Amino acid sequence: MNEENPHAQSVAQLQDLMLSNESVDQFLEDLASLSSRILGGSVEVQCGVTYRHQNLATTVACSSDEARILDELQYGFGDGPCLHAISTGNTVIVDDVRTDSRWPDYFRAVADHEYFAMMGVPLVLGSEGGAALNFYAARPRTFTSSTQLLAEGFATQAAKALQMVLRVSRHANTSTNLKAAMESRTTIDIAIGIIMGQNRCTQAEAYSMLHRASNAQNVKLRDIAERIVNGISAEPTRTHFAT
Repeated sequence: MNEENPHAQSVAQLQDLMLSNESVDQFLEDLASLSSRILGGSVEVQCGVTYRHQNLATTVACSSDEARILDELQYGFGDGPCLHAISTGNTVIVDDVRTDSRWPDYFRAVADHEYFAMMGVPLVLGSEGGAALNFYAARPRTFTSSTQLLAEGFATQAAKALQMVLRVSRHANTSTNLKAAMESRTTIDIAIGIIMGQNRCTQAEAYSMLHRASNAQNVKLRDIAERIVNGISAEPTRTHFAT
């Protein structure tokens, strides 16, 4: 990056990503692209975002098809810079896969793709699982100590942004599920009221009738309730939420 304060600039860009994306998937794709641009400078850098849960690793986003291929090769060998970064919580730098002896089988496969420099930077997500930013460059010794500091500072902010996006996403899903549950409850309550009026029975007795019909027909309680309500009213039931 050419800006005088790359850290402040990257934080601002991450904030923009959080505000402009409504889905976790799109945020991750944009994060991978932003990561590659921040570290690239005058050298083209590819980036993949690896997420590992219960020893199963997958690339959840990437800046290019090349990054995805290089990630997938690493998973196939079961170890490498990004997986090691997730396991240890430490950044891993590879100056040149042709001279580095740590993961020879994987490095030979990567060299065939003519990507010689790598860096795996862990994303600390706490209980969310393990993740890392995986950087690849064709030019050897692309990732220096100053590049590492920049990447680690960016990764700290990226992890916080990702945690926030995941939290918002869970909240949205929870809200949607709660609304659906409340709407289902409304339909059932209206059906119970209809049964009470038709049979002159108590609420408990009406619910018992509804439950028995659900079991006898092997149909969900809400579906039975909808049939009863639709037999009385042509309009669907609505739950009114205060705003």
